[in-house]
Amino acid sequence: MAANRDNSRIYVQPLGLSRGLNVCSKKFNRIAGANIHFSAIKIISRTENNLEAEIINVDQIESYLKSRPEEKSRKIRAILDQIDRVRPPLKLNNGQTINWDEPFLQGVLNVTPNSFSDGGVYDDFDKSVLHAKNMIAAGADIIDIGGETTKPGAVPVSIEAEKKRTILIIEKLAHLNIPISIDSRNAEVMRDAVKSGAQMINDVSALEHDRESINTVKELDVPVILMHAQGNPETMQDNPQYDNAVLDIYDYLKARIEFCLSAGISGDKIIIDPGIGFGKTIEHNLQLLANISLFHGLGVPLLIGVSKKSFIGKLIGEVEPSKRVPGSIAAAQTCLEQGVQIIRVHDVEEANQAVSIWKSIGLSGEIG
Repeated sequence: MAANRDNSRIYVQPLGLSRGLNVCSKKFNRIAGANIHFSAIKIISRTENNLEAEIINVDQIESYLKSRPEEKSRKIRAILDQIDRVRPPLKLNNGQTINWDEPFLQGVLNVTPNSFSDGGVYDDFDKSVLHAKNMIAAGADIIDIGGETTKPGAVPVSIEAEKKRTILIIEKLAHLNIPISIDSRNAEVMRDAVKSGAQMINDVSALEHDRESINTVKELDVPVILMHAQGNPETMQDNPQYDNAVLDIYDYLKARIEFCLSAGISGDKIIIDPGIGFGKTIEHNLQLLANISLFHGLGVPLLIGVSKKSFIGKLIGEVEPSKRVPGSIAAAQTCLEQGVQIIRVHDVEEANQAVSIWKSIGLSGEIG
């Protein structure tokens, strides 16, 4: 019996995406119970030496599964259940709840002297607080505060320096009744930030950098964002390579989710981020953005950060990050069309305007 076991890794990608009231329910399924529907799936089978893919219409899935070996059908059904599953509300420790029926904007507050986009602009306490308030007024749903630059080529800072940059600002903003995430890969910073009023942890290392971070997240019982980054900030852009970028990153995030679940962290408190620009070439980033719907198969909300990133600058020939806003919005809209739940942005006002129009169009009625 063991010789007949199917050892292939299976992936299921929703295709033929649509939204709005004009979708025929019999020929479309929903992504995560929200307003993005799919009419077909791509089933990918991967072994060490082979990759096969086939596309099946939604109304033919059942007959297809009945014609396949039991173990392969079981794997596909399990992933389809993850794609279809309504994402439970995210309950925060300040009493707030995040429902996933529409996309959220996570506003970036970098209180560092060398961030790629706004380094040094908001490393003054009063300027940082004012900027956070302005982002909230402009429509930010979450404020993400980071005190360590993790851009390509960045070197680590001390724990004390990171805490000095972030903790007082978190305390100042905590009373504003908006979710705050701490962008850190260090357990001590995570702990102090949550004690000071943060409700979420955003770790670019997916809890790998600090061996204590997994226990810290479990003890604090707060949501965690697991991001993929190949290598560390100092070297991650030194010729990054993958066997298959999209599938390798999917496998990594799947493993990190399983690691968290085995440690006792609730799956309903996990969010994933494929890490656009972190250990990826331009082509890797474009492949991820074109196929981001695949990641719904992991069964948790998705966060994407494309704002002002260097791949946009290289594609359009723009060195200055502040001039990459239109390209950032275009990339973000691609993610919205694929059902991404959180978009991480620097320019909240512009992003909120784009998302608002996008949502309004999706809510429009049918003709006739």
